[in-house]
Amino acid sequence: MAKKQKLATEPAGEIVVNGEPAKEKRESIWKDVFAGIVSNKASLVSGIFILLLIVIALVTKFVPSVLPYDPYAQNLSESLLGPSAQHWFGTDIQGRDIFCRVLVGTQITLTVGLAAVAISLTVGVLLGSIAGYKGGKADTVIMRIMDMMLAIPSILLAIAIMAALGPGIEKAVVAIGLVSIPEYARIVRSEILSIKENDYVAAARVVGDSNAAIIFRHVLPNVLPSIIVRATLGISTAILDAAALGFLGLGVQPPAAEWGDMLGRGRNELFRAPWLMIFPGMAITLTVLAFNLLGDGIRDGLDPKARKR
Repeated sequence: MAKKQKLATEPAGEIVVNGEPAKEKRESIWKDVFAGIVSNKASLVSGIFILLLIVIALVTKFVPSVLPYDPYAQNLSESLLGPSAQHWFGTDIQGRDIFCRVLVGTQITLTVGLAAVAISLTVGVLLGSIAGYKGGKADTVIMRIMDMMLAIPSILLAIAIMAALGPGIEKAVVAIGLVSIPEYARIVRSEILSIKENDYVAAARVVGDSNAAIIFRHVLPNVLPSIIVRATLGISTAILDAAALGFLGLGVQPPAAEWGDMLGRGRNELFRAPWLMIFPGMAITLTVLAFNLLGDGIRDGLDPKARKR
């Protein structure tokens, strides 16, 4: 009889013993993600482009000697040179090579995007899990706080946080991460409200699993597809917010090369040297588009209806 109580049924109808089917389900999710990316040409190209950005960020970080010019070295005699064979993207008002600065800026862009999503994802999933599973006063308090945060436009809230914390890349990561927490919390809460009523969760309670074990072993694995899609799209939002803060002078401070900051400093020379804004702007646009298209492919891979089409 004791052995029978250790068995629970997953939504697909399979038997769970010591959590093994949950692991198989997680492996299946990642297979679906890969299949969704490969089957969608735009998503596949975007994934390759993002991998290229990661390689560029790593290479410029650890092997900066590969760059043809020092992205921080000023040469006023070459100020505001247009794009040419010598300087592919031209130079800025301090004579720095824009091509090299755009490449180096990949480091900051990806770091801010990934770190901010990591913060918002971790805190949002935790709060959403507590609100959805526990319910009652905990749910009311947490979700009302989330609603208040959502009532303020994210960029304005990020600006307010940056004004309080001061400029800097670490503070920009914190600010962008905090403003995105409500989105993850609401997604996780809504999923858990329906999942926690399923038979396999009730069976886990019967055999004496703790609330934490039920959430992490039985509930969150079923929320994972929604979280993966939202996190992928959230990276593009974080990149845009970081660029906006940099454009306003509240993000990464000079001489660091950051695409939003480059846009902000080039706006005064828009008609005399438009390349100061064109190339950083293209970098932001292509990167955000790549993450959005990648998210579309992942969503299609995790959506059973999309797989049937």
